[in-house]
Amino acid sequence: MEYDAKTLSDIVSRVIAACQNGQSVSASVDGDIPVGVSNRHIHLTREHLDILFGAGYELTPMKDLSQPGQYACKEQLTIIGPSLRAIEGVRVLGPLRKASQVEISRTDSFTLKVKPPVRESGDLAGSAPITIIGPKGIVTLKEGCILANRHIHMSPEDGAKYGVSDGDYVSVQTSGDGKRTTLYDVQIRVSDKFRLEMHLDTDDANACGIGNGAKVKLVKEAQ
Repeated sequence: MEYDAKTLSDIVSRVIAACQNGQSVSASVDGDIPVGVSNRHIHLTREHLDILFGAGYELTPMKDLSQPGQYACKEQLTIIGPSLRAIEGVRVLGPLRKASQVEISRTDSFTLKVKPPVRESGDLAGSAPITIIGPKGIVTLKEGCILANRHIHMSPEDGAKYGVSDGDYVSVQTSGDGKRTTLYDVQIRVSDKFRLEMHLDTDDANACGIGNGAKVKLVKEAQ
């Protein structure tokens, strides 16, 4: 975005005035961050893949995902919680990980009668138990079921553009079909392995009236 001299002068004046009054200042960027909506899915370890599908089984990549090296697999599994009501056809994502993890939505948790915490992917200590059923075996995780937190993947170059660092939390504005919304507590994840995209689960996306490919606007609160 380009600004003329008067616009820049006005912005600087407002920032100075706000700082002098002890107010917070928000810096925003046009709505150009693409959205990826994550449905419920499963990440597996080598050990659990062997139990569920048989020793030596290899995942079958079906489609590359937006983040480099990540892919959806043809394999699907069934998950069951304390309600004993099953959710079938839960997609496995690759590649294999060091810890198995099941990511669901809040709506799914009502069906399963589990109480997963909102967590960053990989932060599983104390998370909810869940049972995974495969064609060859069953795995019961004592912990590993979470609600994925709202987050934005970005490269270091994107981080510099938006003025944010890995681990920062920001707000995001959406303008979906008659449901303009501000989402808070959105975590920034910066890595040279990442591609710019905000990830939301199906509950958040539906509440905002947006889907895959929608664009959102980052709003960063000045410290």
